[in-house]
Amino acid sequence: MIVPGGGISLDGTSWIAARPAFLLPVRVLGALYRRLFLTRLMALHDAGRLAFFGQMAHLTGRRALLRHLSPVRKKRWVVYAKPPFAGPEAVLAYLSRYTHRVAISNSRLLRFDEAGVTFRYKDDRRGGTDRQQVMTLAADEFIRRFLLHALPRGSHRIRDYGLLASGTRRISLERARTLLAVAPPPVDDPPLEPAEARPPCPCCGGRMVIIETFERRYQPRAPPSLIVASGSPPP
Repeated sequence: MIVPGGGISLDGTSWIAARPAFLLPVRVLGALYRRLFLTRLMALHDAGRLAFFGQMAHLTGRRALLRHLSPVRKKRWVVYAKPPFAGPEAVLAYLSRYTHRVAISNSRLLRFDEAGVTFRYKDDRRGGTDRQQVMTLAADEFIRRFLLHALPRGSHRIRDYGLLASGTRRISLERARTLLAVAPPPVDDPPLEPAEARPPCPCCGGRMVIIETFERRYQPRAPPSLIVASGSPPP
């Protein structure tokens, strides 16, 4: 979630900046995290999804677990929040890599054959060059993992509110830039249309680029094979 550090006044004549520590009061956040953690821990216990062994076996009973957790409820839980090292631009770049890309890029796919789908992945538990590993999964398992990243029907990947609400986004951003004396982003000139229309690629639909044009009396020829017709390698 990205929250701006201020907003436009109701009359639209000024920008009201928030206090420096407006977003995450760490003490309130610590108390909230403590409540959620302990509440869901007890929910797992009531559902029979917690098991205790050895010296902790007596915590199987609900009363015993509540007594065990009672001192924890009185302690102050510490959460840690700090500004990003490289500023807000680095945070936006980090989030954009997750919100505007697919689960796996084509460059990481190595091959697909009878053994399954082979691809590269990064193992953060390793260091140096060993972080790049190769994995092969059966086709159905690869598809199952890929679809875990697909949103359910009717869900939205990104929701915008406030300054970025779709109905007033352009007007709100222009007004905010004016009040903050920020220059608008540069507008790239539209690309020039080619002088001649070129048909799209029949395979991918992309724009085809002319690399070489052969004269009428010359026919294009494929590169020579490594093995000549006689079976001996070329000189």
